[in-house]
Amino acid sequence: MRETEMLNRGNFSDLLSQHFTGSRSFYLNSRILLALPLLGDESLQIFVGPEGDCLPLMERGACKLEDAHQWDCVLVADLQTQKYEKQVQRQRQFLEKLESKGFHYKIIKDQKKVFFGIRADSRIFDLYRTLLMKPEDPGPRAKLSNINSIPVTTRIRIVSFIVNNKAKPGDTFEDLVKDGVFETMFPLHEGEKELKRKWARWRNMFRKQPIDDIRNYFGEKVALYFAWLGWYTYMLVPAAVVGLIIFLSGFALFNSSQISKEICAADNIFMCPLGENSHNYQRLSGMCAFAKLTHLFDNDGTVVFAIFMALWATVFLEIWKRQRARVVLHWDLYGWDKEEEEMALQLINCPDYKLKTHHHSYLSSTIILILSLFMICFMIGMAHVLVVYRVVAAALFSSIMEHQVTTVVVVTGAVVHYVIIVIMTKVNKYVALKLCSFEDPRTFSERESKFTVKFFILQFFAHFSSLIYIAFILGRINGHPGKSTRLAGLWKLEECHLSGCMTDLFIQMAIIMGLKQTLSNCIEYLRPWFAHKYRLMRAYKRGIKSKDPDLEEWQRNYRMNPVNTFSLFDEFMEMMIQYGFTTIFVAAFPLAPLLALFSNLVEIRLDAIKMVRLQRRLIPRKANDIGTWLQVLETIGVLAVIANGMVIAFTSEFIPRIVYKYHYGPCAQNRNFTADCLEGYVNHSLSVFYTKHFQDHGKMGSQANVTVCRYRDYRNDRDYNLSEQFWFILAIRLAFVILFEHVALCIKLIAAWFVPDVPQSVKNKVLEEKYQILREKMCFSSRSTDV
Repeated sequence: MRETEMLNRGNFSDLLSQHFTGSRSFYLNSRILLALPLLGDESLQIFVGPEGDCLPLMERGACKLEDAHQWDCVLVADLQTQKYEKQVQRQRQFLEKLESKGFHYKIIKDQKKVFFGIRADSRIFDLYRTLLMKPEDPGPRAKLSNINSIPVTTRIRIVSFIVNNKAKPGDTFEDLVKDGVFETMFPLHEGEKELKRKWARWRNMFRKQPIDDIRNYFGEKVALYFAWLGWYTYMLVPAAVVGLIIFLSGFALFNSSQISKEICAADNIFMCPLGENSHNYQRLSGMCAFAKLTHLFDNDGTVVFAIFMALWATVFLEIWKRQRARVVLHWDLYGWDKEEEEMALQLINCPDYKLKTHHHSYLSSTIILILSLFMICFMIGMAHVLVVYRVVAAALFSSIMEHQVTTVVVVTGAVVHYVIIVIMTKVNKYVALKLCSFEDPRTFSERESKFTVKFFILQFFAHFSSLIYIAFILGRINGHPGKSTRLAGLWKLEECHLSGCMTDLFIQMAIIMGLKQTLSNCIEYLRPWFAHKYRLMRAYKRGIKSKDPDLEEWQRNYRMNPVNTFSLFDEFMEMMIQYGFTTIFVAAFPLAPLLALFSNLVEIRLDAIKMVRLQRRLIPRKANDIGTWLQVLETIGVLAVIANGMVIAFTSEFIPRIVYKYHYGPCAQNRNFTADCLEGYVNHSLSVFYTKHFQDHGKMGSQANVTVCRYRDYRNDRDYNLSEQFWFILAIRLAFVILFEHVALCIKLIAAWFVPDVPQSVKNKVLEEKYQILREKMCFSSRSTDV
């Protein structure tokens, strides 16, 4: 209570000096000893020998330590730094500054490295508890009244913050790493055996995740990531089942589809050549197999599935919000204030810390907006590079493999797009970081949020630009046979597959998702696995084992793969892109949820094994939600409604089939017609071109007797201009997009209203806690009045 009164009177410096007084350090023969803040004149001394062997001397009195064997983090420097007095001096100055803040340290050398064990005095955590606890609040924060209640994750987080943040610019730990004074810093893996047994094993793939244990070891932010990923994977089950049913339902109509029957029987219909150097007409019946395959994902069930996925995305997010509320209430973090936490850490690190207020500059915002738009245009330009590749590849492959040129171009184009994605991911991250640095966010959390938005926007265009091109541009600006649009006047623009543009989009989605879910997961696991084994192999070859248990443990952690600020961020981003593929173009690829489900089952254990067995321990971060990622998910949900509506309207054959069925077809002309209403649709949907109008008609060889060829479009056969049917169908397409989006968005809004974000049980629990606080205050006030 006295500490709180000092804070209320503004005597923060007096309070800080009360916590950190009497700190000393000892040196022997230029070797730094274990530096311990003293209680009086008593201390525990440990000599550090030149070969890394420690000799405990004697213990006099008791220091205020929570665990005599616990080291909060370890700093590492190259042994070569000990040869340079300037480097040694900067290391000593850095350690002395930490000591003045209430830290103990121990230095041990091995054959290659110098290790600095860092441990914070418990008075730092007394101060942390004092700053964040209200004396009249008997709620969750009051549970920290016992010194032993400080979790290990909180210790590591506070120590890491103080080590990485210095009051003096240019003297941060990051600056020292850049100058070669130190190499790295990491907390130790301790007590992870239970997580290895219950969680980080492939055999536990179908077991429930121990979220509370993950939180107690890695902190709330990592635990919330795995809680969200687990819930996302669980919710993919119904989406995968419905998508598989929609896909397999096409098999039931595999041979009964009227359109497939007409295509397979069309031996007398010749399609116009598609390739640049192709001079042969293909029989429409040659597309029989592709027509049947297209019907698997382009049927009447596609619309139902797209609406279902819009509803699914909303329900998934709403129920996740409820799950998150239950979890954070269980962790006593429902009312946790992120800004208050960051300010407390800043004050503990520097008593003279000046509050950095919110600011906004229209000039900097304008510059950032212009630069962001430039990068987006650059992403679109990269999509055009892919277009150029496909056009040139089509021209090259047409002379080698005439009949399969379109399929080969689509497949190789998807692979090239994947390579572009890998390269642009590194570029996008660099650009997003620079934009954030220019914007100068107020806190780390604000910086992380702004970086997330910028990086995701750039990644979205990098991943989906080619899909947007295929879905809405490919084959629509090509002109017509005999008068094709050419790139730079040389190369003919590529066209959709003869079976339709949905085939191209399906192949592109299948290849990109397949590569990302298989190749990326393999690389994500094998690269750190081989790196860890290589580090262990090098250590084994040296064959020198330390006699000091501390050094042995530090070396074990050092040999694990390093982590950085983006380790968890990259996992989130990977899942957001996958969620985009699963929802945005799902109408063209109903198997996307199924692939995502299989991938996530592997991803959860893969990430667990990486974090527990292969990587150094992540710095725990406190959080009570997934932050900006929730807004990203909501944005993807809206984009999914728009994109799927446009795919159904403009890419698939759904609208032309419906228009023919009820306006042009035999059922519309004769209500007593008893056969299939789509009879004659194939002939109706193909335009006529007279082969004599080809400039190189004489090169057709043995097929020169073909006088008419057909192509996918709605043009008249006189001047090849767009026909009246084209404009009528276009109007129906636009009307469908508007109707679909409004219906789907209304369903989303109703679902969001129907499923409350916060369960009533959570609201009632918070309400009861507030009531109890007021009751206790009232009772205390009554007793004071009676006295």
